[in-house]
Amino acid sequence: MAALPVEILYGIYLGVLAGIIPALIAGGLGFVFKYFTDVTIPGFGVVVLALAIAGVNGGLLALSDETVINAEHNVAIVVAIIVVLMITLYAHAQGDKLGAALPKRLTLKKITDRTLSTDVVELVGGRGQVRITVAGEIADVEGYPPMPAALRTELQNGEWTFPADVPLTELETRLADRLRNDHDLAEVSVRLDERARATIAAAPPVGALSKRVPSGERAVSVEALVPTGLARGDIVDLVTAETTVTGTVLAVRSTGSKSTEKAASGDAAKQATVTDGGTDETTETVETPPPPITAGGDGRVTVAVPRTEAKTLLSSPSPRLVVQARGTRREFELTTLLRRAGRRFRRVSVKTDGPLDGVTIGDASVRDTYEVGILAVRHETWQFAPRGSTELTAGDELFVVGTRSALDAFAEVAA
Repeated sequence: MAALPVEILYGIYLGVLAGIIPALIAGGLGFVFKYFTDVTIPGFGVVVLALAIAGVNGGLLALSDETVINAEHNVAIVVAIIVVLMITLYAHAQGDKLGAALPKRLTLKKITDRTLSTDVVELVGGRGQVRITVAGEIADVEGYPPMPAALRTELQNGEWTFPADVPLTELETRLADRLRNDHDLAEVSVRLDERARATIAAAPPVGALSKRVPSGERAVSVEALVPTGLARGDIVDLVTAETTVTGTVLAVRSTGSKSTEKAASGDAAKQATVTDGGTDETTETVETPPPPITAGGDGRVTVAVPRTEAKTLLSSPSPRLVVQARGTRREFELTTLLRRAGRRFRRVSVKTDGPLDGVTIGDASVRDTYEVGILAVRHETWQFAPRGSTELTAGDELFVVGTRSALDAFAEVAA
């Protein structure tokens, strides 16, 4: 009979050989059960599985070497069994731990998402914000006219603030939407780096007026007495000697004082060349663009009217302009009622790994749990009055309504 130390070493050797496959199987099963079902396999089941597989391995070893099952190696066999069980239980524990730690909603998009550097995140009111600036020159978009120098300089010196808890790809989309809406750009593309520096390629507005004319209608400019406060989008009646034509205001300019126009249009003061309609002789260079709200007086109004009515307006010397009443907007009435009841509105973002991340509104029971209501959700586009089956993910923007205390509690826990 060999010496005891030799038997122990021989048993460890046999245990490692026979325990590799049981350990791999036990670790894999532990990970799969924990990751997909959140269930841990009992230790007794792991022991039975390990002994069964190790027995098969031992039998195969015995076929190749008959001395493995020799009666002289009883101590080595006991040591081998203990080693197999230890390796298998350790591998199962590690697989179970990995299944619990690995994110269960791991997608290719989340793996490839880029994130901001923590150095550029600013804390404002307890929330992280990032200030985006432009890096380099504003590039032109192939197939479009070059950017005007004034607009290129304005974009070059611009700064935009966004929440810092969203991926860079979402920030790029939001910045492109803001630039497109604020400057009426025909095309824009944005690329951000980890330092919140934007590389922008943009195309200037093309056909700004024609894009606002509905299909089947025509834009007609008329001389009329313009009421104070008339703005683009108002519905007006143009009264002529023959008939009354209803149209939508596309552009308006009156002869009110320049100081009033500057007050109505804010601080915008830049060089621009605009046309006031009519022939080429009416083209003039002004220092400020037409204000969004006019000061009143004699002026020129461009309206969108049905194609059949355009000829009537063009033949009329000076129609009278009457603004139609739109009535009370129901959403404003609802806002007033909610405020009278002590409710407030707040815009929040879904927190990563929070109670709302990856669950639907119905499963989260937002109204019963947090005593707030979700009015709108923005994932890629805004969805108003979302249903209970709407799934929320980290970075989604929510418009919620509730009491001030309920909104504060909801913002601390879920947003």
